[in-house]
Amino acid sequence: MTVQELELPVTTSSFVRDLMADLKAKNPGEPEFHQAVLEVVESLDLVLERRPEYRSHGIIERFVEPERVLMFRVPWQDDQGRVQVNRGFRIQMNSAIGPYKGGLRFHASVNLGILKFLAFEQVLKNSLTTLPMGGGKGGSDFDPKGKSDNEVMHFCQSFMTELARHIGPDTDVPAGDIGVGGREIGYLFGQYKRLRNEFTGVLTGKGLNWGGSLIRPEATGYGSVYFASEMLATRNETLKGKVCLVSGSGNVAQYTVEKLNQLGAKAVTLSDSDGYIYDEAGITPEKLQFVMDLKNVRRGRIKEYADKFKGVVYAPHDPRLDTNQLWNHKAQCAFPSATQNEINAKDAANLLKNGVYVVSEGANMPTVLAGVHQFLDAKILYGPAKAANAGGVATSGLEMSQNSMRLSWTREEVDDRLHKIMKAIHKNCRDTAEAFGTPGNYVNGANIAGFLKVADAMMDQGLV
Repeated sequence: MTVQELELPVTTSSFVRDLMADLKAKNPGEPEFHQAVLEVVESLDLVLERRPEYRSHGIIERFVEPERVLMFRVPWQDDQGRVQVNRGFRIQMNSAIGPYKGGLRFHASVNLGILKFLAFEQVLKNSLTTLPMGGGKGGSDFDPKGKSDNEVMHFCQSFMTELARHIGPDTDVPAGDIGVGGREIGYLFGQYKRLRNEFTGVLTGKGLNWGGSLIRPEATGYGSVYFASEMLATRNETLKGKVCLVSGSGNVAQYTVEKLNQLGAKAVTLSDSDGYIYDEAGITPEKLQFVMDLKNVRRGRIKEYADKFKGVVYAPHDPRLDTNQLWNHKAQCAFPSATQNEINAKDAANLLKNGVYVVSEGANMPTVLAGVHQFLDAKILYGPAKAANAGGVATSGLEMSQNSMRLSWTREEVDDRLHKIMKAIHKNCRDTAEAFGTPGNYVNGANIAGFLKVADAMMDQGLV
């Protein structure tokens, strides 16, 4: 997507038009950030009519500007003894309701604009969890794929050597994201502990033996399924018997499929950057175990699933196509769980054409704005990422609580708290959408509910 493609709807107010023009001028070449801000401020027009004090106090202008942007060099040595240099980032977006909280992403595509979009989304997502967490995001253009454990450790130690001075359990608490799993969190935590000589809950997603929380790996996937279940309940339906399309094959996708199986639904797709598999018979718990071993232990490619199981169709990724064929199968539910903008306008049309009427986003901003508008116009049950995938950071917040109290809750306790948080997020989004005259519009509900809590805190704390 280019900046020019981000066209403003004709109904956009003059305030939003001026804000977006200023944002693009100040932040050129950051289309994902522009997209994330536009999607939110479109909803906030409804708020400004009722709360003009937000305009006079410049709340939205401050809301879209990070409190702090850190960018630094990360030198490290590979197994051949060659010096490599990557770029590290941390965006500390907003701390009005708590310490900065948000993941670290290690991927070749990482740049300033992508991390600013993720940090901006994180502020609203964290607000929706009901937990006292601000928003941030960080990462590097380092790609752990194909690297040895030793190389990943060297990189993580170098990365944390600089990051450590900017974070802390009451300042900024990073977590994992794409390319940052248990292995990376372990290396990062070890280096932080070595540098600061303290054992604190400065990172979430830790190992269970040293401060981690049960259910944390499962939380984002489980949460997006719980959110879909809550949306369906408004129509007196359940997930039982529903055919579901799931993209990705990492942590979020794996546990989305696991929870779908537990609730009686049938997931039929998974993908990675090379292509996707379609298994009409369904991805059973036994097949899912193969995927978990393939991706988490052997770090292989999803094509091996099609080689292993009969009747499975594998389609390699074709960059010449203007659609993702994973979204072109008959189904009732879709759980995009891979990456941003994986559903374009044509994909959204294909989903609707094939009978999908529930979309619950496990990835961050996986649908382009034109696709979002199609879902809203069709009045399907559409759970935007900041609400539907908030389960991950919610459970990170629970991990922070356990670390502060020096205790560990059981698996059942954490899952129960997660389920209750997702029910509360759903209710908040639904009630807020209704209160602002757009019943059933979870995009407006999530954006407005998340914003109001942060905006009121910013008002209380003065011009900072």
